[in-house]
Amino acid sequence: MQIHSFTGTNTQEVMALIKAEMGSDAVILSSRSFRKGGVRRHEVTAGLERPAMEAGGAADGVMPPGWSEWHKDWMIIKNQLHALMKPALRLERLRPRQRLALEYLQREGISDDVALELYNRLTAESGLSILEPLDDMMPVRPWSRVLWKERTHILTGPFGADKTTSGLRAALHLRGEMPELKIAFINADCARGTGRLVLRHWAELSAFDYHEAPDAEGMRKALRACAEADMIFVDMPGLDRESALPEQLGALGADTADTAVHLVLTPHYAPVQLSAFLARYRSPHKYGLVCTKLNEAACYGSILNVSHASGLPISALSYGPGLRGSLCPASAFLLRRLLFKRQLPGGNAPETGTAPEQRR
Repeated sequence: MQIHSFTGTNTQEVMALIKAEMGSDAVILSSRSFRKGGVRRHEVTAGLERPAMEAGGAADGVMPPGWSEWHKDWMIIKNQLHALMKPALRLERLRPRQRLALEYLQREGISDDVALELYNRLTAESGLSILEPLDDMMPVRPWSRVLWKERTHILTGPFGADKTTSGLRAALHLRGEMPELKIAFINADCARGTGRLVLRHWAELSAFDYHEAPDAEGMRKALRACAEADMIFVDMPGLDRESALPEQLGALGADTADTAVHLVLTPHYAPVQLSAFLARYRSPHKYGLVCTKLNEAACYGSILNVSHASGLPISALSYGPGLRGSLCPASAFLLRRLLFKRQLPGGNAPETGTAPEQRR
């Protein structure tokens, strides 16, 4: 594990240094405040779980030899460290509102990594609202034509995560904003009959061009047929345990420069499964998370876990059974409302027993 200490005049400055040097995978190990020359300083020690990769290594989705076994061993060690550190978390050091919010999020299923970083941030800066570190750990890049200008948009993720309907919902959302936009769909998941029929049916009803690409030759033909389209959505099949997204895109010929990737996940997966998905679906392209089936989830702590572990911005929130009016661009406000009130973006009333609203 790589460990390094960073010092700055405030916590935000130090966190920016950590992200710039170590990336979004860095884990906060400790923090302290001190005075030097009459000036208050903040020091944060961060660690990186994986070794630094040479160019052409993990950046293109290829892990070094022995990575899988090393990662398993490190996860065991990390879990044991967290078990030892939990009793040392002195929650009485937090203000009552901070403590209530942190305890609530722990009941909602946030990971030990997330809980530890929140605790360190809150104790390092007296009076800090928990919403500030939450916003840092759960970045957003709302789904819109302005922020997602790429021509090709890859929808990827495990089978059953709602990739097909999420793509249709995202396209319909843009159609509502820009009726003149020419949108095309390429179905690369041709082996599944049900999904194939659903995508073709709704694409035709919505006046979207529809093409199928079961292999690289089919993808070349489909891309040529979409020459006039302003935006292309590619519905990818899920990956098996031995495959990785860059290999899949390369084999299909879908790995173009003007491409954005959207990883579609639900809050229902166990932590180990989510960790495996994040490793399997890594991509060097512009990347975002689409959170789906929110109406079926009991709690939403795993959304924070995934965003923090991956460093990926959340682009859209998908909820409800219908295609229209059941996807919206992500925002910090909507995510806070999900976490603390279990309230869906569509305005459904919060469930009983939820946490009190957090204000700055």
